[in-house]
Amino acid sequence: MSIQTFIYKYKTLYGSLIILLTWYLLYWFINSPIIPSPFVTIIEFFSLLTDDLLLHILVSLYRIILAVVISLVLGISVGLFLGINDKYDAWISPMIYLLYPVPKIAFLPVLMILFGLGDTSKVMLVTIIIFFQILVTTRDSVKGLSRELFFSIKSLGANKLQVYQHLIIPAVLPKLLTALRISIGTSIAVLFFAENFATTHGIGYFIMDSWTRVDYVQMFAGIIAISLLGLILFKSIDIMENRLCKWIRLEKINE
Repeated sequence: MSIQTFIYKYKTLYGSLIILLTWYLLYWFINSPIIPSPFVTIIEFFSLLTDDLLLHILVSLYRIILAVVISLVLGISVGLFLGINDKYDAWISPMIYLLYPVPKIAFLPVLMILFGLGDTSKVMLVTIIIFFQILVTTRDSVKGLSRELFFSIKSLGANKLQVYQHLIIPAVLPKLLTALRISIGTSIAVLFFAENFATTHGIGYFIMDSWTRVDYVQMFAGIIAISLLGLILFKSIDIMENRLCKWIRLEKINE
């Protein structure tokens, strides 16, 4: 098996090995408690899973999944509506363009006042981030479709539902999943920040709590946990793409 084939077949393993090697080199060269041994940290990570780390992971995962579901339902619905209806898009798009670039983390104090200090404000913050990404991507993907495609499928007798099923959804889906990947990466970073306020559960809280206790081994164990959380979400999107966008995989095979 060539190196290129190994990398292609075992991408996650290859990436993990490179990161571990870099981590070992930093640990060896810096020689400071700030960067603990990867081996010690991994042992600590599995030890903490039987304690309370698993709970922190599940709480963060719950917040992100709930936000993703809400964002997909709202973002896709509004995005499809605006993409199809130019008149309403002309009225609403200026507001979207003003709100989309605003750093959503700035809304955290407002959300905490409106929705309390619990899960709701944190879920709402992540929802806002993903919602705008999904909305803009869906809207632009629909608008990018050629009008001739609509004329062609309608000339074949397709009704409104079939136009969505056989034209709009297949065209939007790949870009939608790409937007979801990008927004989830941003959301994890924002959730890490949000979990440092008025909460005692979540990966963000666990990492910063370990840092304040100067327990760098546990802090890096938390970093491993948040990395695995991101990996689980990204792999889930890959599985969705393989199942829902089979034509893309067939095109790659034909190439």
